Amino acid sequence: MNGANTRRETAFSSTNGYLAACAGIVLLAGGAFLFKTAIGDHGGLPVLVGAIGLLLAGLFFLLGLFMLQPNESAILTLFGKYIGTDRSEGLRWAFPLYVKRRLSLRARNFNAPTLKVNDKRGNPVEISAAVVWRVRDTAQAVFEVDDFERYVAIQAEAALRHLASQYAYDEAEDLSQGETTLRGGMDVVVDALKCELQARFEEAGVQVVDAKLTHLAYAPEIAQVMLRRQQAEAIISARSKIVHGAVSMVESALKGLSERGIVELDDERKAAMVSNLLVVLCSDKETQPIINTGTLYN
Repeated sequence: MNGANTRRETAFSSTNGYLAACAGIVLLAGGAFLFKTAIGDHGGLPVLVGAIGLLLAGLFFLLGLFMLQPNESAILTLFGKYIGTDRSEGLRWAFPLYVKRRLSLRARNFNAPTLKVNDKRGNPVEISAAVVWRVRDTAQAVFEVDDFERYVAIQAEAALRHLASQYAYDEAEDLSQGETTLRGGMDVVVDALKCELQARFEEAGVQVVDAKLTHLAYAPEIAQVMLRRQQAEAIISARSKIVHGAVSMVESALKGLSERGIVELDDERKAAMVSNLLVVLCSDKETQPIINTGTLYN
């Protein structure tokens, strides 16, 4: 959409409606009094014309009245031409022939339905979000799109689908170290969602107030497989740390024995000691000691 041709909101200053209402009532009362006089013995055609004029003037003032609540606006048009937007509160008055369309400026909430999309690695995931938005430019919202509420719903779903395809669901070996994921980088993902929503809503004059992911999970058909994979990765990671720690402890033990001269070990005894210590340290079950009453070479 060409920004130069986009309709922008123009401020319109309406008149105090209480003064207009008082003027309308006074004119109607004066017109009624003159009309009563005109149809009596003391009246005449000039009085009758004056009475009709006062009555019409009173209706003119009363028909131009309209009410605006807080955080509400009125879009005024005259024979299809946009006049401006009034954001005043209370009882207001404008030219009676102006068509006044009221539009709420309050924040609204859109709950995007749960969508099944593929993440960056092609795995199907389920994702949904809640978007809080409000109308920023009333002219754009009304004149640039056919139905701005439906426009928000469609663009929010499109933004959510695009967002999910830009990130992997969780960390894996094929991802770069420190790469943002849907599950691990929630703050970054939400900020990216807000930016994309604002870019998509701009043409409709809508402002994003807040956005949050409300549901994020693997699709049911692969959820169990991915859970087992995560469990396997967790076990491998834990085992790797245990082995690393055990090797460090064995190295420290051999070094301490050698430096203190407690016992002299040849390569075969060192190998046996290392094997026994690693079994004890790396085993996930309790170990049972075995007392050797002979020698290592028997």
